[in-house]
Amino acid sequence: MLEDFFDDETEPVVKPEAFYGPQKFVTDKCLIIFSKVIHDHLLSHCKCEQVALIKSCNGNIPIYAMEYKGEKICFYLSSLGSAMAAARCYEAHWLTGATFFIMFGSCGSLDPEKTSGKYILPTQAYRGEGASYYYAPSSDFIDIKTCNAMEEIFTDLKIPFVKGRVWTTDCMDRETRGLVAKRKEEGCIAVDMELAGVQAACDFYGLSLYDFLEAGDVLSENDYDVKDLDNANHGVAKLFIALDVALRAILL
Repeated sequence: MLEDFFDDETEPVVKPEAFYGPQKFVTDKCLIIFSKVIHDHLLSHCKCEQVALIKSCNGNIPIYAMEYKGEKICFYLSSLGSAMAAARCYEAHWLTGATFFIMFGSCGSLDPEKTSGKYILPTQAYRGEGASYYYAPSSDFIDIKTCNAMEEIFTDLKIPFVKGRVWTTDCMDRETRGLVAKRKEEGCIAVDMELAGVQAACDFYGLSLYDFLEAGDVLSENDYDVKDLDNANHGVAKLFIALDVALRAILL
């Protein structure tokens, strides 16, 4: 069944030009933000200009541009979940011309001994969602192609990190004890909701995705701890790391 999802031999029926017209160019760098707190911090503390609008029947998503250390960088507040985050990324590419996307947000830790006090640089994402199977042939994992580049950037910035596999599923209420145990056995140290789908979409369209995560809640076979989730979701420190990654991304 999953092998039937991927088709790179025929043309898509739904195309972005039907909604947005010809492709635009604003800049080649764009932040994918999931926290409204971080998004609103940018709007209130920086000089931002709306440059595009992702249209949706349940609420449009503005894309803004700002200048950071002499570089023009776009950003938007993404929809959650693999399918919508992947679609929004491609629409943002169409509307801004961006080819370097920096995505950052929270995740659940499957191995707090490894992730505590460190950012997570994913090496691969387990494809426990559905969107990625429309952008890439069926497989268990998808490679995160910029992981080594991110390691160089984080080392240069002297930011603590750990590398490892993550599990992408946008059905968090079905992260069962059995599935947690299986993913841990396969080497996953964290669980997120978007990475596999967005990485697959970026690979398909020839875009570069730079991703890092901060663990908040902790999942184990016996317990669930949410005490650090709010900071992992909304801690503003991630924003400035993402901006510095954006400055370096085009040089790699």
